[in-house]
Amino acid sequence: MLARERIDGLVDSGSPFLEFSQLAGYEMYGKEEVPSGGILTGIGIVSGRVCVIVANDATVKGGTYYPITVKKHLRAQEIARENNLPCIYLVDSGGANLPRQADIFADSQHFGRIFYNQATMSSQGIPQLAVVMGSCTAGGAYVPAMSDQAIIVKGTELCSSEDHH
Repeated sequence: MLARERIDGLVDSGSPFLEFSQLAGYEMYGKEEVPSGGILTGIGIVSGRVCVIVANDATVKGGTYYPITVKKHLRAQEIARENNLPCIYLVDSGGANLPRQADIFADSQHFGRIFYNQATMSSQGIPQLAVVMGSCTAGGAYVPAMSDQAIIVKGTELCSSEDHH
């Protein structure tokens, strides 16, 4: 399933998904296209409860994180924290985009901040839920590891801090 199909299947039937930053990544990296920043983020209703949903788009460079991907993920977490909303992560990611990793870890709002945010929100009683739906290697493996609950869909790839391919 594609990331949007996964979100459609997750949110309550007939309820909308309010997507954040749909144009993120547009023409940011020259000829290298990164639609929606390689990640879908937004608000949806799941089992009658408003939640923030973060879904890696594996059709964009294997769901790897570009600098704009990190910014979108962090912004979604900020909205969740400010509004006390549970976070649901639909994980299908190869971690950091290696050619751009110097920019991903460049400042205080870097890739590692995602995991810090998960830990602090969890300690504040804001649920952190992950569903591993595909590749989950390197930095992508930390999201489910840092979640309060993680579900691994049968038949998905190895959840590991290193790539075994």
